[in-house]
This record gives sequence, structure tokens and C-alpha cells, in this order.
Amino acid sequence: MTAAKTGAAAVLADLVRTQAGLDLPVRLRAWDGSEAGPEHAPVLVARSPRALRRILWRPGELGLARAYISGDLDVDGDLTDGLRRVWAAARRQAPGGGAEPARAPFPGPKAAWAAIQAVARLKLPLWPPPPAPACELRVRGRRHSRARDQAVIAGHYDLPAAFYRLILDPAMAYSCADWTGAHTLAGAQHAKLDLICRRLDLQAGTRLLDLGCGWGSLTVHAARHHRARVTAVTLSAEQGGHVRQRVRDEGLVGRAEVRIQDYRDPLASNYDAIASVEMGEHVGAAQYPGFCAALHRVLRPGGRLLIQQMSRGARAPGGGSFIESYIAPDMHMRPVGETTGLIEKAGFEVIEVRAMREHYVRTIRAWLDNFEQNLPAITRILTPEQVRVWRLYLAGGALAFEQGRMGVDQILAVKAR
Repeated sequence: MTAAKTGAAAVLADLVRTQAGLDLPVRLRAWDGSEAGPEHAPVLVARSPRALRRILWRPGELGLARAYISGDLDVDGDLTDGLRRVWAAARRQAPGGGAEPARAPFPGPKAAWAAIQAVARLKLPLWPPPPAPACELRVRGRRHSRARDQAVIAGHYDLPAAFYRLILDPAMAYSCADWTGAHTLAGAQHAKLDLICRRLDLQAGTRLLDLGCGWGSLTVHAARHHRARVTAVTLSAEQGGHVRQRVRDEGLVGRAEVRIQDYRDPLASNYDAIASVEMGEHVGAAQYPGFCAALHRVLRPGGRLLIQQMSRGARAPGGGSFIESYIAPDMHMRPVGETTGLIEKAGFEVIEVRAMREHYVRTIRAWLDNFEQNLPAITRILTPEQVRVWRLYLAGGALAFEQGRMGVDQILAVKAR
């Protein structure tokens, strides 16, 4: 037999074919130089036997993510194309060829035994289990307790503002843009911010609560262009410090103030308008009714509420073990209809819902382009593992919106007079 047929790549391809019921959707190059899989496809490079051990100890998405983030597994070619091929293969394998594959289950005894036999055939050690990458988020405590929420937000958002400046637009908007009529990321984000301000009917002196203000894009835009009086709230110390400096630098101290606090802490009342842009995903399922009640309590009668929030389809899982472990632990998404129902139950009248899923595909791909173009500067800020996390996050996120596994919507509501 030739080396190509007896090497590690052939053994692994056979394992995938017999136990997962599918041919390799990408080409595989193993640590011994052997290759298997279709020609002219992105090449999955297993640089070390540790890649296989990671996948065996954590089958499914998390094991693959750990192998990639650690550098034991790499992609030679277009990462997005590789991920797209894997999802297509998973859809074909799903019962009835459904549009949405189920999440990878822990293998049964037969599959586990076959994997162990493959490891033995390759003369690889199975023990000890490889440690998780150092940048994996490890949060403890009761889910959505104040301390745990603080740790979750710090894990993702407390990276230096200099990093986000390299991937976002000049306004530092870290949320879905509006590409209607726009041709650049900066133009699309400006259009989104102006749309929010118009939908909230902001005028000079309007009291706006920007709840989950991020890096201050909406706060600055509303204060500068619409002369609103803005209270910006964030749980991230890094973001809060950055927005305070922006407010000072742009001469907006009299029109904008920044608070680093939990949304459950006391807030002033009788705001004319409230915006919450891609914060609601982090609130939690059990806490969301209380979140809506808090918004209702501090908004004046007749005031407007705009929530921009990610959603998932009724059958699509959204999220996943990679997101939970590296980006946003405890994130919860639901179909948009369920969210509007919760908002209405809190006493609001929902007057408009605008789907923006396709806009997020373009937004995230623009971020990924900026990421790759500014990679030399980014590598001076992030560790090699963090660089891989962000590349996988952006490529996978754009694909999730492209395939309709995730959505994003603007929900406009009013509090009855």
C-alpha cells in the first residue's frame, strides 16, 4: 500500500466516513505529510497529533475550536470557505437533509471505540487530555449574577480600545450597520446611527438613555448631530473609560455623561427615549422580563424604545460551544417574535420590527477585512491564540448570518401615555 493510503490522513478520513457517514468536505494534511480529501478545496492542516487528541477528548465544535486556537489545527486557504463546506456536509448528514444540522453529540460507544482504535493504529498516546487554550473564558458563579455578568463582559470587551479601533469603523460602532445605499463600513455605520436617532425622534434636549453604549458611537452621534442629552451606560470599565475620553475630546461634556454600572442598578427616570443596541443577548432568558420592566420603568409615557438585538430561527441553535467558551458565555438568543412578545408583556406597544440579517453579513466581513489588513498591528496587541479566536469568530459569525442560523432585528416600541 502507498503512504497516502496508510498515513494518518487516510486513517482519519476513514474514521470520518465510517462514523460520521460523510466524506471529508475539505482536504486534510496530517503531521506525517499524508493527505486525503477533495482536491482544490481548503486544506485542513493537522500540525500535530495533539489536534486529534483535542477532538477526541472534546468531540464536536469545542474540540475543533481548541485545536485551531492552539495552532495544532490550521487552515491553508479560505477559512470561511472551509467552514461553509463543513456546514454543508453537516446539513447533508442531518435527518432528512434538513437545513439546520443538529449540534454534534458526544459519540456513542461504537464511535468512541472506533476512534480509540484509530489512535492505536497511528501509535498515538491518548492520555493525558490536552489543556484548554489559555485564552478560554472561565467564568464561575450563578449564571447572570452581577459578578458573573461583570466577568463575562470583561472577558470580551475589556480588550484594549486600540484593538477594536483596528477592526471597526472610525465611530467605533461594534454592532450591525445599515448598508442601504452605503458603500463603505463608515458610511453604513453612520447610516445605522442616524436611523436609530430618527426612529427615536431625537431633538435638541431629548433625554436619551444609551443602555449598553459600547465604544460610544451612538452616544457621540446623538449628542453631536441631534443635540440630545445622553446618559451612556456600560458594564465594561475599558469601554466606559474610552467613552468618557471621547466625550471630553469632542466637547460634549455638557450633553453626555457615562456611567459604568449594571442595568439593574438604579437609573434616573423619565427618559424621552431609550436605545439598547445588541445588549439584550447578554441579559439571559430568565432575566429578560425584568430587563424589559426596568426599561418601562425609566421611560416617560409616550417615550420611544429601540432595541437592536440578535435572534435565532425557531429551529436554528445559534450560539454554540465556541461562542460560549471564547466570546460570550451565557449569551441567549430567541426568535424575534418571542422577544417582541416579552417587550409587549412589559407594557410597550411594538410599532415596527426591521430585520437586518443580510446587513450583518456585510458588516462582519468588513470587520474581517480590516482584521486581516491590520494583522501586523493586531499581533502586537493580542496573543497568537487570541488572534486565532478572533479570526474564527469573525469568519464563523458572518457565515452564521449568511446561512440564516442567526438574525438581527431593530424593534421599535412606545410606552403608552
